[in-house]
Amino acid sequence: MSAASKAFRGAAAITGIGSAGLGDAKGFSEVEILSLAAQAAVADAGLKMADIDGLCTCSGLATMWALPVAEYLGLQPRFVDSTMLGGSSFIAQLLPAVHALMAGDCTNVLVCYGSTQRSGSVDRAAVTKMRQVLDPQPYETPYQPMQPISAYALATARHMHQYGTTRAQLAEVAVAARQWAQLNPAAFSRGPLTIDDVLGARLVCDPLSVRDCCLLTDGAGAFVLTLADRAKDGPNPPVYVLGNASETWHRQISSMPDLTVTSASRSGPRALEMAGVSIADVDLACLYDAFTINVILFLEDLGFCRKGEGGAFVQDGGIAPGGRLPVNTNGGGLSFGHPGMYGSFLVLEAVEQLRGAAGARQQAGVEVALVHGNGATLSSQSTAILATEAAL
Repeated sequence: MSAASKAFRGAAAITGIGSAGLGDAKGFSEVEILSLAAQAAVADAGLKMADIDGLCTCSGLATMWALPVAEYLGLQPRFVDSTMLGGSSFIAQLLPAVHALMAGDCTNVLVCYGSTQRSGSVDRAAVTKMRQVLDPQPYETPYQPMQPISAYALATARHMHQYGTTRAQLAEVAVAARQWAQLNPAAFSRGPLTIDDVLGARLVCDPLSVRDCCLLTDGAGAFVLTLADRAKDGPNPPVYVLGNASETWHRQISSMPDLTVTSASRSGPRALEMAGVSIADVDLACLYDAFTINVILFLEDLGFCRKGEGGAFVQDGGIAPGGRLPVNTNGGGLSFGHPGMYGSFLVLEAVEQLRGAAGARQQAGVEVALVHGNGATLSSQSTAILATEAAL
């Protein structure tokens, strides 16, 4: 481990978390529910908004989103990061936020996001046209694929062909998420779901059915970071950031080097090395499950199982309550909620579990959690290792 990695490990901690507008926030704007989540996180950290001098945020609908957010919250941040990498953004922002704290550029960083994509009146056709201009994908856009579903269906089909992964194994991911959601009163979808239900659901883009795809919900999530020596002064047990690494290999799925291998295969080992832990030390995994194939790919690439064995790993309730590894214990993007970019909610669930405050879904002895974010079409990957004081 490098000297820089040693200095980073445990230097900062998450002291406050908050959420708002989960599911359907009809009547509220994105910045309004973001503000509610931010206020909840700041209060949870035992702070006031005036104590926040660092801000990390971004949006898929605004290129300068940090500016109206700071204005609305009444902040004058000395440190700002609005890196936009899709759903992995809020995990990728951990690294610069911690570095800013270590450098003394700020004292308390607020990471926040909000979306009303379910209840809002967004002109989706106009947004699609705007993205085609701002984010051109010359080898795909002319053919008008149903993105992002078409891209993930392509990766799914390749994994099935190459490794024999079955639709029933993919369905295991959705069913496990629903079983966790049934333990979480904040989850959007909590009704019964079986393997047969998933297999019999309407196909959206072969081989993915509607139950293989994440929800479309509203929601805002926020968390507060501060240096470790100050974190102990807060009202809640600090959750320490031990490691964080991000990597990207492509933008368009057609430019992906191998449809069955994501850059999580590099971000994961780097984050684990920085944290000074092995994959065997991980008690909980929070993985970005925009589609069922994501979980299988990330379990493989992060090292929980070998390449091609992800389907077998999730089979027979492997990641469901009582399985070999607790994954997405809040219900994930498949059943808890998915407000456009889901990354912040991965962090919030990990913090609740590490605090021992997750209620009926709480797992015993959680000291190390791996949080992994994904953006665009398997394009950006960011891995973070969070832990309790016992793991320092």
